Amino acid sequence: MRYEFAFPDGHRWSHQVNLAEGEQGPCSQALPDWVRLGFQQCSHCPLDARQVACCPFARALAQPVEVLAHSPSYEEVNVTVFWRGREIRQHTTLQRALGSLLGVLGAACGCPHTRLLKAMAWFHWPFSTSTETLYRALGTYLLGQHLRLQRGLTADWSMAGLRDIYRNLRLVNLGMAGRLRAAAEEDSSLNGLVLLDLLAADTLYSLDSYDGELDEYFADFFEEE
Repeated sequence: MRYEFAFPDGHRWSHQVNLAEGEQGPCSQALPDWVRLGFQQCSHCPLDARQVACCPFARALAQPVEVLAHSPSYEEVNVTVFWRGREIRQHTTLQRALGSLLGVLGAACGCPHTRLLKAMAWFHWPFSTSTETLYRALGTYLLGQHLRLQRGLTADWSMAGLRDIYRNLRLVNLGMAGRLRAAAEEDSSLNGLVLLDLLAADTLYSLDSYDGELDEYFADFFEEE
């Protein structure tokens, strides 16, 4: 998967996301301090800074932040996402484009709290709305439970585990925001993360108090046989 940014002044920047690689390699000494695991470590992080040098999510964001830290969030860009033989194009603000990129980077980075979102990343849909994100989150999690059942494992049809995932994700986003405040001179990366967290908040709210956001799309399922 590749995100390609075209800026108004004519310069371009692209970032490759390789989902097949899984967790990234060793933590380089050349990386900035805010990438180190012990730097404003998330309050619920299960990793030990004595054994793991770098925060997986921060390490995945290091290059985008380095390149885009001087760009304001309101700057308009043309973004093309190359994925599964398709080109998805969007004219939008840098913060929204980064929010989409940060979402897939977070899911693929190897963070213990985002690893169950990687299945969603394989079917990533750039610039998703809150309704589309809810649909994909519910569908992915329920399919995962079905596949667990096929392997003789217990299945969570109540989706309590999905609620836990999104509660933990919001704490991860909060921790990453603290890191990015220390890293970015402008606000594009931080605001992209804020937008990503708003999607997580909307999804969690819908899981905790579903108000029928998806009912109209499933009307045929509600008919008696």
